[in-house]
Amino acid sequence: MNSITVDSKIVIEPTAVRAWAEKRMIYIELSDGRIFGFPGDRFRILKKATNEQLAKVKVEVNGYALRWEELDEDITVPGVVAGHFQLPLT
Repeated sequence: MNSITVDSKIVIEPTAVRAWAEKRMIYIELSDGRIFGFPGDRFRILKKATNEQLAKVKVEVNGYALRWEELDEDITVPGVVAGHFQLPLT
């Protein structure tokens, strides 16, 4: 895990150790043991992807990013953990 300092406090940024997809949900296991899931349909490119394409998710950049090579899509792990999505819930 990496840390940053914010207002003189050390903040641990979440990183992924593995990622996988089940149906339209993307799951990441974080370095602290938590498992976090989010709907792939909350991102424009992922919403158009097939289930097979979503399943090809890879952890990149030392756990800071999720990558779908075939879709040319990258999403940051700290961003999704913080709830930063492109599309509203429908």
